[in-house]
Amino acid sequence: MTSTARSFPTLQAGALLAALGIALGAFGAHALKATLTPTLLADFETGVRYQMYAALALIALGSTTRPQRAGLWLTLGAVIFSGSLYVLALSGVKWLGAITPIGGALLIAGFVILALDARQT
Repeated sequence: MTSTARSFPTLQAGALLAALGIALGAFGAHALKATLTPTLLADFETGVRYQMYAALALIALGSTTRPQRAGLWLTLGAVIFSGSLYVLALSGVKWLGAITPIGGALLIAGFVILALDARQT
C-alpha cells in the first residue's frame, strides 16, 4: 500500500457520516415530522438516505487495503448533496436545491472512481 492510500481518513469519515445520519434520521422522524411539510420532510429524508449510502460505502472502502481515491469524492458528495437538502428542508430556501446536483455528481464520480480502482487491482 502506498503512503497516499490512507491519506484521506475514509473509515473515520464513513463512521462519522453514519452516526450523524442516524442522529439526523431520528431528529427528522421525531422532531421535524410535526413541523415540516410532507415535501420538505421527504427532502430531509432523502438527504439522510443518501448520506447513509455514502457512509456505508466509505466504511466498506475504509475496511480494505485497496487504494482509496474515491473516499474524498464520496465524502464531499454526501456533505454537499445531503447538506443542501437539510438546509433546504429546514430553511425553505428553494435556491439551495440548485446545489444538490453538484453533490450528486460528486457521489456519482466517487462510485465511478471506486469501480475503476477495483478494476485495476
